Amino acid sequence: MAEAQNNPTGTIPAGSTTAGSIAVAAESTVATRMSAPPSFDVADFPVPHGREEEWRFTPLERLRGLHDGTAVATGDGVRVEVEAPEGVTVETVGRDDARLGKAGTPVDRVAAQAYSGFEKASVVTVPKETVLTEPVRISVHGEGGTAFAHQVIELGAFAEAVVVIDHTGDAVLAANVDYLIGDGAKLTVVSIQDWDEKAVHVGQHNALVGRDASFKSVVVTFGGDLVRLHPRVQYAATGGEAELFGLYFTEKGQHQEHRLLVDHNTPHCKSNVAYKGALQGENAHAVWIGDVLIQAAAEGTDTYEMNRNLVLTDGARVDSVPNLEIETGEIAGAGHASATGRFDDEQLFYLMARGIPEAEARRLVVRGFFAELVQQIGLPDVEERLIAKIEAELEASL
Repeated sequence: MAEAQNNPTGTIPAGSTTAGSIAVAAESTVATRMSAPPSFDVADFPVPHGREEEWRFTPLERLRGLHDGTAVATGDGVRVEVEAPEGVTVETVGRDDARLGKAGTPVDRVAAQAYSGFEKASVVTVPKETVLTEPVRISVHGEGGTAFAHQVIELGAFAEAVVVIDHTGDAVLAANVDYLIGDGAKLTVVSIQDWDEKAVHVGQHNALVGRDASFKSVVVTFGGDLVRLHPRVQYAATGGEAELFGLYFTEKGQHQEHRLLVDHNTPHCKSNVAYKGALQGENAHAVWIGDVLIQAAAEGTDTYEMNRNLVLTDGARVDSVPNLEIETGEIAGAGHASATGRFDDEQLFYLMARGIPEAEARRLVVRGFFAELVQQIGLPDVEERLIAKIEAELEASL
């Protein structure tokens, strides 16, 4: 695979497969590449037409009305079930709860529609200094209808937890998920999109990371007709760390889009982003947008982002756009990389020369491609399920 790597003083090499940018700016805001500033009010966002920067890769006609206000919630949208260890509080709250929206504001019309459209929200709270030995498991199962939803995961100071959010079934879902990570707390979230083939899921994930806290997100996307996710990270105080990992397997006709923003708004914080995808089949389309903003006040920032894509068949398309915007020269490190390519012929030849059939060699290469990200999950049952899913996808193509 051809790879482009960048740092604050470098440029993208000629002939690279990457479309990216680096800028050192005097003034900037988080909304620099958006058509409207963040807002909880859907009326503050114009109906997108596909020419806007944040919508130019998205097939709007497949959003089933989530973007233009014609989608209406139905009673058979999604069913949410929470399995939580002892000591964890699970609540259903109204729209007036102070924790809702505290981690971040909607940045596009669908996220604002989701915030305006839900009636009740689910809040999962891990009390301070509580260290969970078992994960919190949240099941979101689509039952064929349309839904707007809001979920909050809150960790008190010095708490530690792993949360698995599992999306299955068929639905048209617009949702916001907030992660509130207290000082010194450690939160790992595994968000799995294993929808049926006709599902549509548009979601904004907002993480607010406290002083010396750490946040790890692992986003896994397999199913759905269209999935568009927008993970975002901000820091409430110094010393915070964020790791954003993701893997996606895009099949024939699917559109999978991941748009990330890490907003370094506080000094001496760290972030690391690594997403990998594989694509196969006619009109399989994956989009990855990675934005990192280092604001003027964020001295001592250390950040890196990477996206790699493996194209398995003809007819698939990848758009990968890393962006790094820096407003201060006092940083520890910053850079990004992107690569898109086919199977490495030398790897295949090496394996086949040792008696491994071509189909099995291809499976081994893909498993190795995803292995480092699957291992970030840390839950054997989930890891085994995802490996089996990858194997099944490959078996279907071979």
